[in-house]
Amino acid sequence: QVQLVESGGGLVQAGGSLRLSCAASGRTFSSYAMGWFRQAPGKEREFVARISGSGGSTYTADSVKGRFTISRDNAKNTVYLQMNSLKPEDTAVYYCATQMGVVLTTRPNGINYWGKGTLVTVSS
Repeated sequence: QVQLVESGGGLVQAGGSLRLSCAASGRTFSSYAMGWFRQAPGKEREFVARISGSGGSTYTADSVKGRFTISRDNAKNTVYLQMNSLKPEDTAVYYCATQMGVVLTTRPNGINYWGKGTLVTVSS
């Protein structure tokens, strides 16, 4: 079992930046991959980025590549999502996620653990 708590969302103008954080409970944080998903109003939840347990491997969705960066601090049991050059279409609730395994699926249906989400609103 793991509990995930996101923070850092808010209102930002287009072109601005935000950094989301996700704090995880438990003592085995560094052993499993973590990820971020998002869900815009009226749309399905979609994959954004994932990172391996060590932090040495990352994968980012094409829609945010070059603008968003995922990272983690295993000493703090925290994963981050740095979001730059934000666009109105990035407006969504952002969720932290894990399967507590070595890999993390890009399919929302395969995720075991979700945070409650943090709202990001990008104004034009």
